[in-house]
Amino acid sequence: MERDDLVRLRQARDRIDRDYAQPLDVPSLARAAHMSTGHFQRSFKAAFGETPYSWLMTRRVERAMWLLRGGSSVTDACMEVGCTSLGSFSARFTELVGETPSAYAARSHEGLVGVPGCIAKQVTRPRRS
Repeated sequence: MERDDLVRLRQARDRIDRDYAQPLDVPSLARAAHMSTGHFQRSFKAAFGETPYSWLMTRRVERAMWLLRGGSSVTDACMEVGCTSLGSFSARFTELVGETPSAYAARSHEGLVGVPGCIAKQVTRPRRS
C-alpha cells in the first residue's frame, strides 16, 4: 500500500474516532480519502483489521459503555453516540460486549473507580471474536 493511501486512511480513521456521534457514511469517507468506496473499504480493513463501519460501531459502543457506567439510560446512550435505532444499537452492543446494554448498565463497575481513563479504556475495550 502506498504511503499517501495510508495517510488518507489514517485521516479517515481519525475522523471516525473524533466524529463518531455524527452521521458518517462510508461513501463520503471514501471520497474524502480520494478512493472508490470498494477500494477504501478493502484498504481500510487491510490497514486496521476492521471495515470502516465496524470501526465506527466499535467506537460508538466504547463511548456508550462509558455513558452506561456513568448512569446514563440505554436510550440516552444510544442517541448520544449517534445511533438512531435502539434495536440495532442493542444488537451490536451485545455482539461486541457479550451482554445487553441493560445488563452492562446494571452490573457493578466499582472495579474501575479511580482507574485513569486511558487504562479503563484499554480494559473495557470491546473485542471482536
